[in-house]
Amino acid sequence: MNVYLSFDIEVWCGSWDDLDGRFPASFERYVYGRSPKGDYALPKTLEILAKNGLKGVFFVEPLFAARFGVDKLAVIVDLIRSGGHDIQLHLHPEWSDELTPLPFPGANRKRQHLSFYTLDEQITLIRLGLDLMAQVGCDRITAFRAGSFASNADTYRALRTCGIGIDSSLNEVSADSGPDLRGTLDFTRPQAFEGVGILPMTVFRDGSGRLRPAQLGACSFAELREAMESACAAGTEHFVVLSHNFEMLRQGSSVPDGIVAGRFEALCQYLGTHRERFRVGAMDIPPVIRPADAGARLASVSMGATLKRHAEQLARRVLG
Repeated sequence: MNVYLSFDIEVWCGSWDDLDGRFPASFERYVYGRSPKGDYALPKTLEILAKNGLKGVFFVEPLFAARFGVDKLAVIVDLIRSGGHDIQLHLHPEWSDELTPLPFPGANRKRQHLSFYTLDEQITLIRLGLDLMAQVGCDRITAFRAGSFASNADTYRALRTCGIGIDSSLNEVSADSGPDLRGTLDFTRPQAFEGVGILPMTVFRDGSGRLRPAQLGACSFAELREAMESACAAGTEHFVVLSHNFEMLRQGSSVPDGIVAGRFEALCQYLGTHRERFRVGAMDIPPVIRPADAGARLASVSMGATLKRHAEQLARRVLG
């Protein structure tokens, strides 16, 4: 089974007010996450991957660089590239109205999701993202993920127009994902649409029967392990795990979240020692999506694995 350790890499300032004043500290937190225990944003992520001989798929958000400079984007890309990882395109169009000049007429109002933009506007934003990435040496983008998973049918037409052949934006448990595609596409299976291959965010049934995304901050390690084992046994070919550059930090600070960091260490160690079952892959060579993928049943995990998550969540609340 192909496992994709995917990371959405982005920089936020906490508010759209006083962006210029907020940006330097926000950049330091989101890129480095410096603390007395170490740098638990990108550096720790890359360190853990390297220790276990694994490669990640890093979806990098570049639109902020149209405001604050491609030198900042280059810092992010150079860190990731130093580990030999796969670098792809992530897009948060909320930056559009903060840019000078505006990327297109009418971009002067805040619209959060890519699905709120017309086809032509989406094409313009994707091309802007590709241009920014090319300026820092990433001129072979093959895969895409919309910010907040908020793609729609026009997103796939825009990706096809822009020459991007793989998308990982669909997420069954995100209400903002594919609002006009529900009932048309199966958000839990790999498939093709408008000439674009889709690798959705993997979801599984937790111990209580609820759908759960395979996200580092949302699952116990036991759930992730059992979900991968269940999916593999069912004949699933592609399993997409999600994390972020800030996911091993406590909310709003650079203090490490030891529980989430421990999950990531355990996950990478497990994958590193079970290569005969799980192939940790990249998307620079577009994955093959077979019709047979649609026949695999949804992965599920035990109640014990889910109870471990609840216990960890309680511990995180107690620890602050």
